[in-house]
Order: sequence, then C-alpha cells, then structure tokens
Amino acid sequence: MARAPVLHDAVRRIRRVEYELLVEAGFFSHERVELLYGTIVCMSPKGPAHETAIAILTERLILRIRHEASVRVQSGFAASDGSEPEPDIAVVPRNDHRTAHPDKAFFLIEVADSSLLTDRTTKAQLYAECGVPEYWVVNVRDGIVEVHTEIVAGAYTRVQPYRPGSIVRPAAFPDVEIAVSDIL
Repeated sequence: MARAPVLHDAVRRIRRVEYELLVEAGFFSHERVELLYGTIVCMSPKGPAHETAIAILTERLILRIRHEASVRVQSGFAASDGSEPEPDIAVVPRNDHRTAHPDKAFFLIEVADSSLLTDRTTKAQLYAECGVPEYWVVNVRDGIVEVHTEIVAGAYTRVQPYRPGSIVRPAAFPDVEIAVSDIL
C-alpha cells in the first residue's frame, strides 16, 4: 500500500481539550491511541516482554514509593496543549487526578520494542519540552534501559545506558534500586 503524502498545510491539529472530549464521547473506545503534537497516533501493540517489564516495574515502584508519589500505568499525561501521551509508567506527585491528568512527573517510563524510534525521538523531545526531569526507555529489543536526563533548551542532553547486571536509581528516589536483569 502506498503511503499518503504529508500535507502540512491541510492538517488541522487538535488540542488536548478537544481530544479529551472525543475520548469521553467514546470515539476511541476500541482503539489504543494517544495525542502527540496535535495528532492522534495509534499506539504499538504490546508483546509479552513489554507487558512483563511494565508489570515488574509497576510492582517494584509501588512497593518502594507508594507513600511519596503515585505510580500510574498507561494513563494520560497532560504534556502540553497539543499532547496527551500515555506513558507506560508515570511516577507523579500524589494528587487527586479524578478531574485532570497530571502535568508534572518525577519521571516517566516507556517500554519500547516496535515503538523504539518514537520513544527515543518524539516522546523524548516531548517529555523534555514539558520539563520531565528524567525519562527511561526500557529498550526490550537491545536489552538495555536508557535513562535520559539533563534538559537543556528543551532537549535531554545526557542518555545513560544500563545493561543487565546494572542497577537503575531514579534521581527523585535515589534509595530505590531496580536491577536491569529483573526487567529485561
């Protein structure tokens, strides 16, 4: 199938508030989508390695930081007026999020296999632009955890790879240790 050309002049981007109205109205009830830079994007399917990594990380994080932060799994994050991604894991300040998705995070995690390029580029850019101080890409394909930090001019300037045998510690919770071997 031929790819349609990108028609930048003809594209009408939507805002997060419009997207949320569409979601509430059930427009995407049978689809996995998220809003990135004003565009509704289909999310990649999840395989067993992806789901296992999310389950292990969620379990470990909830056990260790449940009194200090909220651990949200595949939930909306109000990144900007035009973006509402659904990171695999969001560690956010403890607040009541019944009426609005969080817009601040201690750190976000994406588990990546088929979505690796998007997670390393588009989502890394988005998360840095909205000031998320730490972003992890759990790279299932290569068996590493890539920790993005040090935001300068809206971009992460440091990416530290952690391989099996290494321990990852979130900057906001340095007493929390997660073995890369446990997640990958």
